[in-house]
Amino acid sequence: MSEDMADHERIDFSKISFLVVEPNRLMGQMVRDVLQMLDVQYIDRARDFETAVNVLRMGRTDIMITEWALSQEKLGRNGMDIVHWVRNDGGSPNRMMPIVMMTANSEEEYVCRARDCGVSEFVAKPYTVNGFYTRLASAIARPRQFVRIGEYFGPDRRRRRLDWAGPERRIMADAI
Repeated sequence: MSEDMADHERIDFSKISFLVVEPNRLMGQMVRDVLQMLDVQYIDRARDFETAVNVLRMGRTDIMITEWALSQEKLGRNGMDIVHWVRNDGGSPNRMMPIVMMTANSEEEYVCRARDCGVSEFVAKPYTVNGFYTRLASAIARPRQFVRIGEYFGPDRRRRRLDWAGPERRIMADAI
């Protein structure tokens, strides 16, 4: 682990299980290598929507890392569909699972779409190990409250705490 990473909070990754959804073998291996460097012991991999959902249904995944663009995008399935399935499908074993979207689509439009779909953290490719670690640590050590507002269910999209004098429209997940 680098000196920069040593400055961050220490998280015991050895007991956290991950699902990495990445259609590109090399990129998937890179993510796996970084996770193993962090002492992660349990890593499942999937390259498409169907395999990812089948792994998720087993209920052994604590955190999912997914690429936006999947090989089945031509068929209308991408990483956002997996996020939507986790957050909204009755068959999802953990609707509050931390989800990290990792993609080269780093324009504001994509970040906002990922946030509005329920992604916990966003990592733009190319990424640094330190940047990736920071996002993982944030998703694990400082998870945001889950809320339901209208059709949206996922982590509170507000990162800043501001005084608000208007009506509270959010329903906290523990009240759902």
